[in-house]
Amino acid sequence: MQQLHNVATLPWIKGLAVMPDVHYGKGATVGSVIAMQDAVCPAAVGVDIGCGMSAVKTSLTANDLPGDLSRLRSKIEQAIPVGRGMHREEVDPKRLYQFPTGGWDDFWSRFDGVADAVKFRRDRAALQIGTLGSGNHFVEFCIDTSGSVWLMLHSGSRNIGKELAEHHIGVAQKLPHNQGLVDRDLAVFVADTPQMAAYRHDLFWAQEYAKYNRAIMMALFQEVVRREFRKAKVSFEPVISCHHNYVAEERYEGMDLLVTRKGAIRAGSGEFGIIPGSMGTGSYIVKGLGNAASFNSASHGAGRKMSRSAAKRRFTTRDLEEQTRGVECRKDSGVVDEIPGAYKPIEKVIERQTDLVEVVAKLKQVICVKG
Repeated sequence: MQQLHNVATLPWIKGLAVMPDVHYGKGATVGSVIAMQDAVCPAAVGVDIGCGMSAVKTSLTANDLPGDLSRLRSKIEQAIPVGRGMHREEVDPKRLYQFPTGGWDDFWSRFDGVADAVKFRRDRAALQIGTLGSGNHFVEFCIDTSGSVWLMLHSGSRNIGKELAEHHIGVAQKLPHNQGLVDRDLAVFVADTPQMAAYRHDLFWAQEYAKYNRAIMMALFQEVVRREFRKAKVSFEPVISCHHNYVAEERYEGMDLLVTRKGAIRAGSGEFGIIPGSMGTGSYIVKGLGNAASFNSASHGAGRKMSRSAAKRRFTTRDLEEQTRGVECRKDSGVVDEIPGAYKPIEKVIERQTDLVEVVAKLKQVICVKG
């Protein structure tokens, strides 16, 4: 509550919406939507710029799946590096089946304009595109209530987005207009300044990087499924993709605003979104209702109810095994902080936003590859 009050004191703010998965974050809460005029707060985006979700429905059904899913999980892990892992060679999008490569060269050429502090990371960023990362990022094989199989993943802009975010937060904190703030992590950039122009360039580049990262991962994921289910001749519906740590230029009540969603998705009328639960509970595909009071937004997930360190103190690997029963996934001490018990119940989070979204499909994972 104190973080929300702190945000509300910023002189540039025009509105603040709070999502039902809200929880403590750095500077601004995770699960908040902040609308500002002529200003933007980097910490209100989060350090994983462009983090979000992708999901696609397949022609497979639950009956097509083998009894033992360990091989399929292993193939996914071989195709998509996790944790701090990266590809040995840059993924060539032209070799990916029906992957849209338009704009790819232009995207990388714009990297030359990013902050000098991170320019030398170009080679690493190229090898990390198409990789999962760590923490709460995941790749999942899911089944909906009708028996259809879905592919789903959660990731962001990897280390390059984090470094860009931290660089610009540091720049913002030194600016004169930010010296009297109630929380130095709420430092902002204001319009018509070189610092704002530099941040916006890097911000939108990193958001696009995150989108490409998920798109390439999904294409690699689909390749695994095509190979493993060759006889089924798998087809895929259009991919649903949404950021949940990002900034968008939107207009409300006659004002052009910079809307920051930190742990929130856009839920404009008819727009598809993805709201995942924890690694043992399931997720929801939703359609936005276009609620202007929320700045056309909805929650980005279940939301943590305890910190990672608290989860490690409270739960054991035996608890993890029990809470992820029936899911092919890691069940070791390295992922205890991601145990379902550390998260709010996803069903209750969905129930508290019936004025923001309608449920299109409910999914339950059978494989979960954790970062």
